[in-house]
Amino acid sequence: MEIMALLLFVCVCGALLLGYPVAFTLAGTSLLFAGLGIVTSTFETSYLNALPSRLFGIINNQTLLAVPLFVLMGIVLEKSKVAEDLLNAMAKLFGNFQSGLVLSVILVGMLLAASTGIVGATVVTMGLLSLPAMLNKGYPQSLACGSICATGTLGQIIPPSIALVLLGDVLSGAYQQAQLNMGNFSPDSVSVGDLFVGAIVPGLMLVALYALYVLIVTPIVTKNKDSASEDTFQGSVFGALFPPLMLIILVLGSILAGFATPTEAAGVGATGAILLAFAQQKMDWSRLKAAAMDTTKVTAMIFMILIGASIFSLIFRGFGGEEMIHGFFERLPGGEFGAVLMVMVIIFFLGFILDFIEITFVVVPLVAPVLFMMGVDPVWLGIMIAVNLQTSFLTPPFGFALFYLRGVAPPQVQTVEIYKGVAPFVVIQLGLLIMMAIWPELITWLPEKIYG
Repeated sequence: MEIMALLLFVCVCGALLLGYPVAFTLAGTSLLFAGLGIVTSTFETSYLNALPSRLFGIINNQTLLAVPLFVLMGIVLEKSKVAEDLLNAMAKLFGNFQSGLVLSVILVGMLLAASTGIVGATVVTMGLLSLPAMLNKGYPQSLACGSICATGTLGQIIPPSIALVLLGDVLSGAYQQAQLNMGNFSPDSVSVGDLFVGAIVPGLMLVALYALYVLIVTPIVTKNKDSASEDTFQGSVFGALFPPLMLIILVLGSILAGFATPTEAAGVGATGAILLAFAQQKMDWSRLKAAAMDTTKVTAMIFMILIGASIFSLIFRGFGGEEMIHGFFERLPGGEFGAVLMVMVIIFFLGFILDFIEITFVVVPLVAPVLFMMGVDPVWLGIMIAVNLQTSFLTPPFGFALFYLRGVAPPQVQTVEIYKGVAPFVVIQLGLLIMMAIWPELITWLPEKIYG
């Protein structure tokens, strides 16, 4: 049975590498293996009886309702050109600094990441808006490309993040399952809000480290200084910065203060983004319709993958895969540390070939319950996974963020310059991972302060 579980995992990964659709690969391959298992008497059909209730639970999950709402919020802000106004306003605000444009990219990328929560959208948007301007200002290709890619991946960690919503829902189920396996029939819970709060300190630290690196390296590598802008209008800066910033604060603040769940806050964010876009006369009904269509496509894709992943995890468990993983982790040297390190390494390399959605729905449910039974804190593990994936998406030569930027970069930008540019930011992110491993309080302190 354990050999069948291993073969199932290998075949799913192989099919994904061949480019087959993720959702149908997960469901189809798993059902084929289930049929083979029934024929060879290595799979109990009773596991399939649980499938309808599992799928109904996915569709009826109130937490996952935040996904289409946050996606709609991000797409509306993107289509209404809020990011372009933000970048122009920040460039004016930091016009007196030699590193002003790069700092603007980092701060706008942070706000855009908090607004969209989608890595590809942030990288492409910032690449189209800021890369030509940075090259014209005389910034080296490597620094310009590296800063855009790095800030684009902040969508993984800066709340409210789609990645954290999905990860929080999966970890919640895994944590309750682990407690039930240990005989605790009144299990504690972990929520998406816990992950949002836990991500605030690491996310702000990462932005600060990016900015510090830029401030140190820019006077050394920049050819032409940014001249101070004589027509910096504080009113225009305030007008571009204040509305989206207030929207993000309203969404996060309502969650942190306990006034709203992440799903309710997502509804506020989506409604606020639409009202903001119409109030600034940057949205019409045709653009709103296009945003709704894009949201529907993204949401359908996410839920189809979630359904396929649920089928995969159920059949994988039916073949004894969970026991196999548990036994493997127990035999690893180093106990809890060795198990966490192995999971982080595996997830890092899987990030080269799988998107965060597939990793969240396929890999995390398999390994998280075992780690929780070994005593790992769920909020700490969730943020470690998020930053780990963020680092993976930035690492040459397979990082997704690099491919996104390569697709929109001017022809004169060499791929090797993109690789050189992201290298220091990868080192920064690895440093943050090490700090969070040594001092878990960087993640757990704020949730404990707020929620007790």
